[in-house]
Amino acid sequence: MAFEKIKRSENYSEWYNNLVKNADLAEHAAVKGCMVIKPYGYAIWEKIQQQLDKMFKQTGHSNAYFPLLIPKSFFEKEEKNAAGFAKECAVVTHYRLKVDENRKIIVDEDAKLEEELIIRPTSEAIIWSTYKGWIQSYRDLPILINQWANVMRWEMRTRLFLRTSEFLWQEGHTAHATSDEAIAETKQMLEVYAEFAETFMGVPVVKGVKTENERFAGAIETYCIEGLMQDGKALQMGTSHFLGQNFAKAFDVKFQTKEGKLEYVWATSWGVSTRLMGALVMAHSDDDGLVLPPKLAPIHVVIVPIYKTDAEREKVETLALEIRKKLEALDLSVKFDNRDTYKPGFKFAEWELKGVPLRMGIGPRDVENGTVELARRDTREKSVIGVEGIDTYVKNLLDEIQEAIYKRAKDFRDSNIHEVNTWDEFVEVLDTKGGFISAHWDGTADVEEKIKGLTKATIRCIPLNNKPESGKCILTGNPSVQRVLFAKAY
Repeated sequence: MAFEKIKRSENYSEWYNNLVKNADLAEHAAVKGCMVIKPYGYAIWEKIQQQLDKMFKQTGHSNAYFPLLIPKSFFEKEEKNAAGFAKECAVVTHYRLKVDENRKIIVDEDAKLEEELIIRPTSEAIIWSTYKGWIQSYRDLPILINQWANVMRWEMRTRLFLRTSEFLWQEGHTAHATSDEAIAETKQMLEVYAEFAETFMGVPVVKGVKTENERFAGAIETYCIEGLMQDGKALQMGTSHFLGQNFAKAFDVKFQTKEGKLEYVWATSWGVSTRLMGALVMAHSDDDGLVLPPKLAPIHVVIVPIYKTDAEREKVETLALEIRKKLEALDLSVKFDNRDTYKPGFKFAEWELKGVPLRMGIGPRDVENGTVELARRDTREKSVIGVEGIDTYVKNLLDEIQEAIYKRAKDFRDSNIHEVNTWDEFVEVLDTKGGFISAHWDGTADVEEKIKGLTKATIRCIPLNNKPESGKCILTGNPSVQRVLFAKAY
């Protein structure tokens, strides 16, 4: 399949944009800042969604849906949250258009809303205004709700999947009787995200806590998972927030305890978005196209028949269909590419570009010998395999590919965590190597901002597995009690 190949080593940004477009994942929409997720891209998102939804329900959560539009007065009730999202909010002011005397469509000024409505950038406000009517007693708790939805955060500079004005996500919103329960929920969902990223996406992550500067607006504590992309930049892949009683107080959500007292409810929220699609592309893919982990690949195996005559075609297709039936019986997704409008070489390149984990070629000689040729997308290894027991062999090989993709990404991540102790060393490593930089910081917001201003590197997180370590801040020389992870990030 002919497409303009761009090397990651030469222009990583262009490589990414080119790949997302040519692999039929997504494209820019007619609406500036928005995207169209194409069928193949949406099929991957569906796999992500289905697996996460299963994991949410296994931890006791249920799905619900809340309005897209939020009254401005609701949004303003939690000041930090409102301030944090104010610059990104799209506002609905009118509810009708009309045709003027020149036959132009204009806003009907007689249809101005009494109260402006915010298109949700996040749903805490509308959900907690709803929870007020759901919660009266400790018997009503906990509430464990998840919502699959779209949100809008107005962006000036956009990139498909990574940063668009409208994007798809899930947002969990839970209510609890005690602080301990809410904190346990926050940490539990962080673990769910980490397990999903590593086990299904094949992306190793660092679990940590955000600094106050990087914390979600309105949260007491924000936990996160951070991945490292192949260009050495970090990507925040998921967050889980302990909201304390901030939203309960803002919306006056109280419950009667077992002892008969009235107390404010404790809250959490947590979410991941279509940004995970960007992580999949950037963490694993190569100069020839996507490399998809089998657990999230829409197609596990593509079978390409190779023949010259109608007689050969009939024999090849008979064997191909027999193998497909066996593989599908093991719950594998199989594409039999029997299009006669393209040659095998074109098909090989197309499915390589789209990241199908295994390609199976079957020709007349294979039929005679009872064999097929298998090609792995991740390593490009080719092998001739006997048809007998091919279904079990393929299933085991896909498991091997899943593990290999994760191991390769983990080896890359681990080799790109650099420990530094001075400012000069910090700047040099950041400019020449990138990756995660483990360094001391004095814990002050001002110094964090100064480092960001000087280098564009941010504190991605304070790792949860951090060990106490006395040291000196790389910028100020002030005392530090532990290292944190810096990186340039998306």
